[in-house]
Amino acid sequence: MMIPLYIPKIAAAIAGSCGHGSFLNFPTWYEYLPGTTNPKTGACTPQLGSLSDIWLIAAAVIEILLHIAAILAVVYLMYGGVTYVTSQGEPDKTTKAKMTIINALVGLVVAVMATALVAFIAGSIS
Repeated sequence: MMIPLYIPKIAAAIAGSCGHGSFLNFPTWYEYLPGTTNPKTGACTPQLGSLSDIWLIAAAVIEILLHIAAILAVVYLMYGGVTYVTSQGEPDKTTKAKMTIINALVGLVVAVMATALVAFIAGSIS
């Protein structure tokens, strides 16, 4: 049972960069920077090498913000669902709840696609 805990740490050390954080799979601010991982503790030491590393840090921060946006879109979607269920058939409330659900879904799709785009661009830079 102890081996699976060390596989991500070893894989990150082999790849030469630090992996995702553990909190809701949020990336760390040094996600795309090259670095070394201590195999015993799992601590990462990012290495700043050039001016383009600032763009990698910015990409990681943008990805964190997009993860937060996706979570907020899911919360907004649940709010729209509860509003729809509690509208009791009133046309105004039902229409407003449907628009809330549609807007939340559009926001979620945009956040997920933007996260994938940022990860792709940052991966190609590093």
